[in-house]
Amino acid sequence: MTNHFTRVLSRPEFIALMAALMALNALAIDVMLPALPYMGEALGVTSENERQFVITAFMIGMGTAQLVFGPLSDRFGRRAPLLVGMGIYVIAAFIAVFAPNFTTLLVLRFIQGLGAASVRVIVTSAVRDRYAGREMAEVMSLTFMVFMAVPIIAPGIGQVLLLTGPWQTIFIFMALLASASWLWTFFRLPETLPLDKRRPLTFKGIIEGFRIVFTNRMAISYGLAGTFLFGALFGFISSSQQIYVDIYGLGEYFPVAFAAMAGLMSVSSFTNSRIVRRYGMRRLSHGAMLCFTGFSIVWLGFALVGFLPLWLFFSLLAVIMFSFGWAASNMNSLSMEPLGAVAGSASAVFGFIQTVGGAVIGGYIGQLFNNTTIPVAVGYAGMGILSLIFILIAENGRLFGVGEQYAQDDEAPALGSAH
Repeated sequence: MTNHFTRVLSRPEFIALMAALMALNALAIDVMLPALPYMGEALGVTSENERQFVITAFMIGMGTAQLVFGPLSDRFGRRAPLLVGMGIYVIAAFIAVFAPNFTTLLVLRFIQGLGAASVRVIVTSAVRDRYAGREMAEVMSLTFMVFMAVPIIAPGIGQVLLLTGPWQTIFIFMALLASASWLWTFFRLPETLPLDKRRPLTFKGIIEGFRIVFTNRMAISYGLAGTFLFGALFGFISSSQQIYVDIYGLGEYFPVAFAAMAGLMSVSSFTNSRIVRRYGMRRLSHGAMLCFTGFSIVWLGFALVGFLPLWLFFSLLAVIMFSFGWAASNMNSLSMEPLGAVAGSASAVFGFIQTVGGAVIGGYIGQLFNNTTIPVAVGYAGMGILSLIFILIAENGRLFGVGEQYAQDDEAPALGSAH
């Protein structure tokens, strides 16, 4: 649906809306963290590790449904599937307020994740519809900046909400915020996919779209590299409350420590948006991954010998999280760069792989928590190494590519561009 409200969306407002939509998914994860003990106590969950399933259920739902929203958005455009998915998100959050037991809550979190899938797919697709090359990387970085900034305040918001009411208040807050974003989207977001760029919603058309994605070596390799990177991050997020509270005894200061790390990632994404046009996506993401992996290995070494005071843990993690901000946004852009013609399907495939794969990997790492940081450190080091391997596969064994092919890829024109 297009009306006079949706014809004048400026570049700053487009970026702001895309960032706000992405923030809904980050909020749905991070605002829950302070409430996990209260949910477990209220719903009879005895194992601390089982409480992490509140996060995992959402992630799996979000990952699975992306394979549906991708082809739908390539056929019907970006607006309609996005509005439907956000509606599912809002309804599930409201119903979760009345969940009578932990199983029902997990089912509703899964359904909420199904709706959130539309946001993950369509934000990435809409950015690719309008921009390409280093400009796309700049816009994606600014979007990621807000996505990364949400964890700065989300645990604090959760903590405040818990002071003013029961854990159900968090779901009411999420539903109201998502409803406001739905209205913003309805009245302001234009359709970014022209009619002549839409793909048929047939079995053959869907399979062909997925075939194009899976047979593009560079794109799928960067997508898998991102999967391992997000798997490491989700492993830390799942265990963060136990690390900061149980190991380091930060108690009510947990949201502050969590916010500091998220803040570094946000600053990193903003810095990337300022310099990516000058240095290119490859130089920044490859260098960041080497830094991420190297410092993760150092962290693991200190953890294994039993010397990891809070100041050292925090310092190492700060460098690692800053590197993550540079790596994640650029690798996401590099995976989408060659696939503008099937942006919806590509976003769906990478979103599914990264979300479900990341949730499974991160959930496994979280379940290994043993009152030390060793499992998370192993996860960061191991996933960093795997990410580097797939980057090398994508780039035919070379890093920091600067040849003609790379310059051309960085500046490829946007399909269906509408600046």
